[in-house]
Amino acid sequence: MLRLPAAHYRPDASYGGRYLDDSGRSARHRRAEQLAQQHGLALLDDWPMPVLGIDCYVMRYPAHESAEHMIAVLTQDPQVAWAQPVASFSGLGQADTAPAGDALYPVQPAARYWHVAELHRYTTGRNIKVAVVDSGIDASHPDLLGQLDVNSNFVDAGPTPAENHGTAVAGIIAAKAGNGGILGVAPQARLMGLRACWQLPDQATRCNSFTLAKAINYAILNGARVINLSLSGPPDRLLDRLLDAALERGIGVVGAVDPQNAGPAFPAGHRGVLAVASQTRNGSSNRAVGQTRPEPPLFAPGNDIPTSAPGGRWTFVNGSSYAAAHVSGMLALLDELQPDTSPAQLRQLLQPAPTLNAGNIDACATISRLVRHCQCTLPLSQSGAAP
Repeated sequence: MLRLPAAHYRPDASYGGRYLDDSGRSARHRRAEQLAQQHGLALLDDWPMPVLGIDCYVMRYPAHESAEHMIAVLTQDPQVAWAQPVASFSGLGQADTAPAGDALYPVQPAARYWHVAELHRYTTGRNIKVAVVDSGIDASHPDLLGQLDVNSNFVDAGPTPAENHGTAVAGIIAAKAGNGGILGVAPQARLMGLRACWQLPDQATRCNSFTLAKAINYAILNGARVINLSLSGPPDRLLDRLLDAALERGIGVVGAVDPQNAGPAFPAGHRGVLAVASQTRNGSSNRAVGQTRPEPPLFAPGNDIPTSAPGGRWTFVNGSSYAAAHVSGMLALLDELQPDTSPAQLRQLLQPAPTLNAGNIDACATISRLVRHCQCTLPLSQSGAAP
């Protein structure tokens, strides 16, 4: 990361998210090329991070070198803000294909326990921008057609492909009604599909520090009110700095908790992030999941969730990725009712659930705090029916 000069010294002081080819940026690029040549590195890619006051450059080091040594050498240069390895991140969850065309709303946990169709009488997340930083979203899916304001690719130069994980997360957040499939938690939210992850041949989802940073930087600069990060990986200085910038701007950030990782992790371990875990299959919340985190996690539906899949199909998914998507949709509902609410206030608005089956969020009670005469049907487990 190379430092930008102070804004009032730059010819592009009015920078608003565009990558202007001014003399200052050209000079920094030449310096990055010189650093690469000087140390036997290959300069692969670069991107401006004006939110942090840096330009980010990706360099590959030779096989005979170590990342630790190269980082130590590069950070001695006064123009280098810091250097770090490119970390790897993974989406959290798995999918099983379901028959296309089924009317799946009745079996959605968001219907069964959160009663979102009833909540939509009061709020639908209208025009709230939700950034889905994930793998590619199928924008032509019947449940997502017209739901994306942006569908950008930060992984490579090609068009955004339709991939499983991102399409599933997007459907849970904002699938529109009346298409024979599912109903999103916030069906009138405006999605920003920001492809920072890619699907491997085994269907796993992977991302890295650089692709995630580009997407988060874009979300901050382009008006996202909620950033959904259904992924997990190691703590990362660049990404942590970007999340600080997002939170300072009042953007709600939702991160999935990796149940296999009890140590520090990005993004769920970052202070101020709404860390979300999936309740267990018997409906209980595994309190051990958040023992090492700055705040206890939220628990939301994350098992046997019907959602959208590429190619106009639907699928059942499991994992904290999809629990996080539920909470991102809920934040969009709250943001419509109470605009400019801070991330800390959003967390305070989320009311505890009277039943374990809903995780630990009572969606009806949460909306009732902001809407007079809001009435929701009691969860089935309270009304005498079997859960």
